[in-house]
Amino acid sequence: MTVAEATPELHLYDAEDTSFLGHPKGLGYLAFTEAWERFSFYGMQALLVLYMVNYLLLPGTVGEVAGIEQLRSLYGGLEGQAFASAIFGTYAACVYLTPIFGGLLADRVLGKRRTVLLGAITMALGHFLMAFNVTFLLALLCLILGSGMFKGNISSQVGSLYKPEDLRRADAFQIFYLGINAGVIASPLVVGTLGETMGWHWGFGAAGVGMVIGLIIYIAGQKYLPREHFDVAAKGAAAEPKDPMSRTDWLATIALLLLIPVLAVAIVPNNQIFNAYLVWGDQSFALYWGEEKLPTTWLITLDAVVSVSFLAIVAGFYRWWKTKWTEPDELTKIIIGSLFSIGGMACLYLAAATTPAGEKIGLFWPVMFHIVNSIGFAHMLPVSLALFARLAPKQISGTVIGLYFIAFFLGNSMVGYVGGWFETMPVTQFWLIHMGFAAAAGAVFVLFKLLLAPRLMHDAEPEDAALS
Repeated sequence: MTVAEATPELHLYDAEDTSFLGHPKGLGYLAFTEAWERFSFYGMQALLVLYMVNYLLLPGTVGEVAGIEQLRSLYGGLEGQAFASAIFGTYAACVYLTPIFGGLLADRVLGKRRTVLLGAITMALGHFLMAFNVTFLLALLCLILGSGMFKGNISSQVGSLYKPEDLRRADAFQIFYLGINAGVIASPLVVGTLGETMGWHWGFGAAGVGMVIGLIIYIAGQKYLPREHFDVAAKGAAAEPKDPMSRTDWLATIALLLLIPVLAVAIVPNNQIFNAYLVWGDQSFALYWGEEKLPTTWLITLDAVVSVSFLAIVAGFYRWWKTKWTEPDELTKIIIGSLFSIGGMACLYLAAATTPAGEKIGLFWPVMFHIVNSIGFAHMLPVSLALFARLAPKQISGTVIGLYFIAFFLGNSMVGYVGGWFETMPVTQFWLIHMGFAAAAGAVFVLFKLLLAPRLMHDAEPEDAALS
């Protein structure tokens, strides 16, 4: 609990305000800011691998990129699609690492507001630098650093809009997530379409404009956001003695640490959507409406729409299920998710295996992949965060939740490395390997369920956390 939460008189806004859908007006500014930031972030990410494979890393243009040969040497001289995959993996991994430093910067130096502002400006600069070949790597660096300053610090302000006893907080995060999902769905339709049809830099420019719009909205809403402070009282409270860690607490901590690399392996199949899957779809899918070729990035919008739909469907299903039977615990749901993840990869294997050589792949199996994989996603990623929140000892719960996101750093690093195999082996073998990742992770989850879960599972309530 922060001082602003504990002492309402420190707020610079009306904590009883209900002017935005029954919530404080500040929630509206935060939700729309996040929607535009996600619009820019996912629009750029949808274009990134296609841009590198189809333009930037080709022999005629790769030499224009400052520092590219030095980077290539770090990756062992990779070329073409494998090099693009490695760059993407490093970028996507670092996006989940830098929020740790963004949080420290906000807590110790600048405060959340100024850190978010600096992050938004840095990200906008990164998007606009993508318009020039020479500054490509500098642009990625700006986007990584800017996202680290922006990502966690804006979502943490949502909870601070409410008093501790205000039950609207959970609903507020749902509204905030709707903003995230709206940005993810819209961005490939706008940024991706412009990039693929008008020119790559038109797409990146549109992403930059979206980030500027988000920045303007955030600046306009400053007086409705939680007051900045450096919580001296909280530091004093942190020094108060806590209950010592019990043997069960230490066992739970070790078990969760061991699960981090397993989760990293489990998310590789899903996160390959932004990497090798897009390259494959661009080359091999029958993305046509009549005679017109549809933008490949629209596959990301399809995935976002299906994922959001099945997050709601799966949540509703389990609400119905528990009215008649016992609802499965988090670990059981993750195991179910692993089975669906295997099924999703099987759809891609079948798409490649059932299409004659030289023909374009019809969209039946790719669409089935998005459906089946999204059911798996709904059972795994949000639920795994709830599992960590449930099992984490209270004494170090914040630290354990922070460590959870290391799985995304490791997973995206693997996505980049494994994605480099795409052009070196048959496509069927490539997706069979991803089936193996999902199956191996699922097997470890089953072992965890059988051997450790009965001793560790308890009734602690999961904490609010944002996955975006």
